[in-house]
Amino acid sequence: MPIRLDYTTHADPVPLQAMSALSGYLHTSGLDPSLMQLIELRASQMNGCAYCVDMHTKELRAMGEEPLRIDLLPVWREADVYTDAERAALAWTEALTDLGAGGDLEAAFAALARHFPEKDMTRITFTIIAINGWNRLNVAFGMPAGSYQPGQHEQRLLGALRKLTGSAV
Repeated sequence: MPIRLDYTTHADPVPLQAMSALSGYLHTSGLDPSLMQLIELRASQMNGCAYCVDMHTKELRAMGEEPLRIDLLPVWREADVYTDAERAALAWTEALTDLGAGGDLEAAFAALARHFPEKDMTRITFTIIAINGWNRLNVAFGMPAGSYQPGQHEQRLLGALRKLTGSAV
């Protein structure tokens, strides 16, 4: 699929810096990096974002994640390779990514609350919000998949966070 528009060069810098700062913060927030990548990959799969599926699959592999856990993510409910906490986070991811599906938001929230402290619940929720935003940008403008390299965006995200907060990260 050809790129429709390279939003990274044509968008006003402020919204991209704000989104990048949010993602940079989340990557330094103390949330388990593997869990964060699983959440981002699952939302990206649901949203049909090939660029982000490529990115988060490669990031998980680079982190040493078991290939089976990456491969079975679309059917995580049927696979016994995820912890109860991961299952709760994935259910919350799906509930927030597809708000119109009529899923049981209360049940997903209750499961999340059984496994995570409130601070992590907010971090997980902001991770879902951020990846859904990135997915929508990449799908809208046709960002091509395949060329991403693990760690490729890390410095940009952390730089945006430093610029926003004025502190070293």
